Amino acid sequence: QVHLVESGGGLVQSGGSLRLSCVASGINFRLYTMDWYRQAPGNQREMVASITGGGITNYAEAVKGRFTITRDNVWNKLFLQMSDLQPEDTAVYSCHVKARGSDFWGKGTVVTVSS
Repeated sequence: QVHLVESGGGLVQSGGSLRLSCVASGINFRLYTMDWYRQAPGNQREMVASITGGGITNYAEAVKGRFTITRDNVWNKLFLQMSDLQPEDTAVYSCHVKARGSDFWGKGTVVTVSS
């Protein structure tokens, strides 16, 4: 069974920073591309950043230069360092992996950015 558990969300002022974490279990973590997605109220879920097992990263245009995705293949952890946060970054952030032909999601962690 694949489990993804996020943490690190919270309330932050505009311009602030947060670091999200996701712990994965049930998969050979280092083999899989991992993603961060977010869903703001009333919006569709969107991909924020992804990282391959070898560390190749990809970012949504809206977060390039502000967010950094990293991973620790020893401890099966995924991170998202978010800087210069803006109110439009307010959303539920979830980690995701596609493994064994299925999509797996964590329950998410809430990030709220006040202006």
